[in-house]
Amino acid sequence: MDYQAVFAAVEKTCEDNLSVLCGPPESPLSPVAERLVACMRQIQEHGRALGPVVAGFTAVFHHYDLDAQTVGNGYRSLVKIVLSCLLHILHKARYIASNYQGAFFRAEHNALEMEAYCSALTQLRAMLHLAQRIMDDSERGQLFPPHDDELTGRFVQEYSSMHKACFYGRCLGFQFSPALRPFLQTVVISMMSYGETYGKQQSGLGLAALSLLTSGKYVMDPELRGEEFERITQNLDLQFWKSFWNLTENGLITGFNRMASKQVQVNFTFTVPPLTLRLPLASDPSLSISVVPPVAHWGPGPVHMRLISYDLREGQDSEELLALSRAEPAPVPRLPWVQRLPRSPSLVVHFHGGGFVAQTSRSHESYLRRWSKELGVPVLSVDYSLAPEAPFPRALEECFYAYCWALNNCQLLGSTAERVCLAGDSAGGNLCITVSMKAISTGVRVPDGIMAAYPATLIAMDVSPSRLLTLIDPLLPLGVLAKCLNAYAGVEYQTAAPAACGGTLSALGRDTALLLSDLTQGASNWIQSFLDPTRSTQSTRRPSQAASPPPAAAAACLIDYPEGFEPLRSEWLSVIQRLSSPVVRNPFVSPLLAPDALLKGLPPVHIVTSGLDPLLDDSVMFGRRLRATGQPVSLTVVPDLPHGFLSLSQLAKETEAATAACMARMREVLRLEEPAAAAESEGPVSFVFTACIKIKASETNRGVKQFVGERAAA
Repeated sequence: MDYQAVFAAVEKTCEDNLSVLCGPPESPLSPVAERLVACMRQIQEHGRALGPVVAGFTAVFHHYDLDAQTVGNGYRSLVKIVLSCLLHILHKARYIASNYQGAFFRAEHNALEMEAYCSALTQLRAMLHLAQRIMDDSERGQLFPPHDDELTGRFVQEYSSMHKACFYGRCLGFQFSPALRPFLQTVVISMMSYGETYGKQQSGLGLAALSLLTSGKYVMDPELRGEEFERITQNLDLQFWKSFWNLTENGLITGFNRMASKQVQVNFTFTVPPLTLRLPLASDPSLSISVVPPVAHWGPGPVHMRLISYDLREGQDSEELLALSRAEPAPVPRLPWVQRLPRSPSLVVHFHGGGFVAQTSRSHESYLRRWSKELGVPVLSVDYSLAPEAPFPRALEECFYAYCWALNNCQLLGSTAERVCLAGDSAGGNLCITVSMKAISTGVRVPDGIMAAYPATLIAMDVSPSRLLTLIDPLLPLGVLAKCLNAYAGVEYQTAAPAACGGTLSALGRDTALLLSDLTQGASNWIQSFLDPTRSTQSTRRPSQAASPPPAAAAACLIDYPEGFEPLRSEWLSVIQRLSSPVVRNPFVSPLLAPDALLKGLPPVHIVTSGLDPLLDDSVMFGRRLRATGQPVSLTVVPDLPHGFLSLSQLAKETEAATAACMARMREVLRLEEPAAAAESEGPVSFVFTACIKIKASETNRGVKQFVGERAAA
């Protein structure tokens, strides 16, 4: 959509509202009318200031795309989000102008809605100014400015002091596909409820059930939800995030996922002992090389993996493979009447996401089952050790060892491994690339291709326009991203041997007992939260959270904003430890910084990311690096989805399409034909991200079209 028409429509609609709200000059304004009038005037001011800024970005942001056919970068994303916010404002403002005098008009509710989006627009204006500073400090086409600790420090401090609660309350997820907003609200409310009960002496089901008692206030009060979410994301430690993300490992949750996802005949975990492997050299198969087991931090140790296969294939029920599994009874019963298909010529080796600090293959089973069925190949997912207990290079060593073991023992996995594809998301995408680089440097066979979904290719706090989205992203705030990167780089290293996870059922009895003992107190807190919301917030803080940070207003502003403008400031300052370790510049940590000689040996790399992902610029710039070295690379940018969309594949048609795009790239690597039935039923799908806003047939759309028509007629 033409951004000029959006700005003009917002200006006119604000004028319409002012004429309706102000009424006759002699009549006094009600308190709600005064608030709405203030909002409309502030929105007009922001719109007039943002129009030229958006025009400037629109004129040049094509220079930062991977190529003319693959449009997508952080500058485009910021412009799209600003226009999306304006369209929400336009829709709400038109409703207010039409219904303000109505008997059923909810004045307080609509005033709060307009104030929330006005605050969001204020912060987006500041983000565009920060993006302009990045563009000014960078060379044309470069999304990351030259490495500058001082520049990065200024942006991190500015992020720490900026108000973010407005993006987590009434405006939560406005930039994403509408079908995902209920899910995002559920995640945010669950996180805050979990935060209040975090630290209690219970786990799993009991803790989740107790959290339900505190969630009601966050459903009823979006403002409290935004403030509390900002506080939690600013200051809680890494162990909280690990604990919360690992709730997806809960037996009940994974059980529901398994029932909802594709059923497979093979799905079990096994453990490979730490034995030295012998593999043929890629350059001369008559020679071989030794691959030692992972040894970093605590010496040789086993590697855990999960095998998923839609069909039972030869070798998958062999005594040799089943001996590596500790499951009782055997995970694949050896029944004579069960048909065993021949070994597949293809194999997918998968590395899961989770910021290097959380989750296992169990959390990602839903889409792995779908991959196995629709691709018709076995999938081997590696459960590598997690940071901060196991920082770099432990995870890389384990994933590389698992890859080499799979090449040597493919017959046990139901494959001949004629074609091997590495696939992973987020942190797993990073590991796909670095495992391939390690194969190059070691001399063993390189995989036939890589499918990396929204990978992290620069494990550093360097700023870019897309990383500014961490200011508004409910799934990947900058504080969380920084903690994960620090943990993997070893900044928060904690010496500890790997521990086996206890089963959900074994903890059920203890959880139930503790749940009953805390039920009365939890219910009391929940009821009191409606009577006095601030009481609940204060009373549930743990001692480690009680110390109030210095007021944000006291922090020195290191960014020069336009005269008369200042972003809203937060009451909570983030405590973000910037990465200073040289580890982050290691090419096996940050493949974006790898030398050309190492990148030239990579197989075809297929990247699938989202236009609203804070790590979008990592993917664009890595694609540029590969193009510059002559390496085959493709970049698919899907619109309107958050980071981690693979795990959301069953929530909306948009996430389904994004998952299908990932499978299409894997088919290219494995040289598999597209299923005819799927191609006919789905039809052509465009995965190209553009700056245009898709507006559904709604009052807002009709209003904009009407206004544009009036201008054309005039």
